[in-house]
Amino acid sequence: MDKSFNTLDRHFTLPHVRQVEVSRPLQWLRMGWDDMCANMGASLSYGVIFAVIGYVILAYATDMPYLFTAAISGFFLVGPLAAAGLYEISRRQERGEGASFVESIKGLREHGDHLLYYGAFLAFMLIGWERLSAILFALFYHGVTPDMSNFFRDVFLSGEYVHFVVSYLVVGGALAGLVFALSVVSVPMLMDRNSDMVTAMMTSARAVGFNLGAMAMWAALIVVLIGLGFATMMIGMVVLLPLVGHATWHAYKDLVE
Repeated sequence: MDKSFNTLDRHFTLPHVRQVEVSRPLQWLRMGWDDMCANMGASLSYGVIFAVIGYVILAYATDMPYLFTAAISGFFLVGPLAAAGLYEISRRQERGEGASFVESIKGLREHGDHLLYYGAFLAFMLIGWERLSAILFALFYHGVTPDMSNFFRDVFLSGEYVHFVVSYLVVGGALAGLVFALSVVSVPMLMDRNSDMVTAMMTSARAVGFNLGAMAMWAALIVVLIGLGFATMMIGMVVLLPLVGHATWHAYKDLVE
């Protein structure tokens, strides 16, 4: 692994990546909470916006199980970009600059080109996952479409659709793992250093490779927290999304020199 990363260094001039303790993600959450409390209005504004958008999307997909599940899992794919405004708030606070909602939007405009390219990449991955989800439903799910209120119980927990559940989790998990590895610190790095997308993505992959334990814990915490947001019909997302977003900024600052 070290040899391959050294080769990448010569081609992309990657910044040095630190190794952290497995429990370090808990500290990121604590620092993220402090940032959110210090910028409550701006942070919760992003939480409200994305909670409303998420609720509308889920309501639209209620009668389409493949789209409903793809929307929930797809949120984890686009989440790193969705939280860009929260990274900007933490970045400005760290520098002693104004960190209001309006000022964070202005900050996003300054990095518009890089964020647009990265957004195109994530949109491609999201569309690909939506198509894969539809294909998996067509191949492995042949029952009568259940009511969405009982969908997860009847399909994922009943034991009657083992092949579908396994294939869905394996394919979706592999795609989510790839996007996580390439995204975990990419967007904060694009905003902080005006880096190019390839360098940011390779640095992110390197950070994951050097900190497998901590990154596994961080991924699990993100899934649990965002999952709680969905379980509360997006109400909890108002607080949980800003918390994860601010914590992600501190993860980047901790991992990348």
